[in-house]
Amino acid sequence: MASGKLEGPSAPAARRDPYEVLSVSKEASDQEIKSAYRKLALKYHPDKNASNPEASERFKEVAYSYSILSDPEKRRQYDTAGFEAIESEGMDMEIDLSNLGTVNTMFAALFSKLGVPIKTTISATVLEEALNGTVTIRPLPLGTSFSGKVEKQSAHFFGVTINDQQAQAGIVVRVTSAAQSKFKLLYFEQEATGGYGLALQEDSDKTGKVTSAGMYFLHFQVYRMDSTVNALAMAKDPDNAFFKRLDGLQPCEVSELKSGTHIFAVYGDNFFKPATYTIEAVCAKTFEDTTEKLKEIEAQILAKRNDLRQFEVEYRKALARYNEVVAKLNQEKQSVDELLKERESIHSSFTATRPVVNSNGSSGDGSSSSSKVPNDEAKVDSPIVNDGNDDGKDKSSKKKWFNLNLSRSDKKT
Repeated sequence: MASGKLEGPSAPAARRDPYEVLSVSKEASDQEIKSAYRKLALKYHPDKNASNPEASERFKEVAYSYSILSDPEKRRQYDTAGFEAIESEGMDMEIDLSNLGTVNTMFAALFSKLGVPIKTTISATVLEEALNGTVTIRPLPLGTSFSGKVEKQSAHFFGVTINDQQAQAGIVVRVTSAAQSKFKLLYFEQEATGGYGLALQEDSDKTGKVTSAGMYFLHFQVYRMDSTVNALAMAKDPDNAFFKRLDGLQPCEVSELKSGTHIFAVYGDNFFKPATYTIEAVCAKTFEDTTEKLKEIEAQILAKRNDLRQFEVEYRKALARYNEVVAKLNQEKQSVDELLKERESIHSSFTATRPVVNSNGSSGDGSSSSSKVPNDEAKVDSPIVNDGNDDGKDKSSKKKWFNLNLSRSDKKT
């Protein structure tokens, strides 16, 4: 439940150790980190500190620290090499719709409509009312459903009461919206003060023609799929859309419930309009086969995720080698083209063609020519003797005719 400005998941100007910010040890469990974050986020939430800019900065610092420590991979990277190891990764933080202006809300709605995953935080008003125990709780018996409409940034609370036998079998709570509304399914735990603290939340996701979210308490480790994990990194590298896809499968903090009354809520997460929904609670005893299938398929997905992490290393190496070979191929193509072009140019220089001389003494290409036809060539081409008469041309023709005839007669004799 992290929060940030709409401009993006930017880090605080002066970064402190996330463990120090959340006041937890490096050996802290996921639940301890989540609990510490909830208290600090509620304390410094912008809704409660509108006139205190320092609280707003502290809230961003808390959210930034939690975005690192709540992600197992980012936490491992930070523990190994500090902030530098995660600087290139997009920090998946959430925006607070109740703290946005109209224009920014419209932009957020547009991006969400285009398929950009935008995580939103829960209004501090809702969290504070739950913590104070001033919320209205509707009973939701097992095996029943309830349909309603919840306003944006508001929540409807439900109480699910189970006995020992039902708790042992496990229960499932699901919410669907035929109108494809955007909502959150929340689970609250009883606090010592008598109020309710947020323990789990699931964002609705489109499944077929509806949006849905569910929580499964089945006595074995169950997982939730967070589609926004590494969303920015995937956008930068299309291959990450595949290799990081299964990283969104995260373990749920609560896998079983004890007998008693448990509090769930449907939170309106739409940008401008109420969310219509149907919530139902069922006992898993009548779904034993389905439960076993879920356990098997999630085990297969986890195994496949490990396989993909190893395969990604091989793929990246092969891709780098491929890019290197392709670059060399293009270089060799260019080199061959240049050599053949030069060869053709050399071949073209071997020619007996002479430039044509115009009457003005210049060649056909515009250059002048001073070359003369040799005398012996002139004699061969023009065997005419001029005797000085004016009709020399006619006589020359006759002589030429006579000479030709004579030579033919000589050949005959």
